[in-house]
Amino acid sequence: MLRSLTRSRLARLHYLPGTYRVLSPGDHVLCALSGVTISMDELRYWCPHRQQAYATADLAVEAITGRRPEAG
Repeated sequence: MLRSLTRSRLARLHYLPGTYRVLSPGDHVLCALSGVTISMDELRYWCPHRQQAYATADLAVEAITGRRPEAG
């Protein structure tokens, strides 16, 4: 009913290959590199080994390889 007036809540997730498990419900997570908010509906990139979420594919590649992706 007053959902739009409620404060956003950071979710706690356990990242698995191809999926994740919700430890604490919320509506977003933070990108491990940029710190930007990623809504749960838009979460697409994470690393189960590092237990980190990433806002974009490029940021995921950068985090995992240690270098920026080549411009295509």
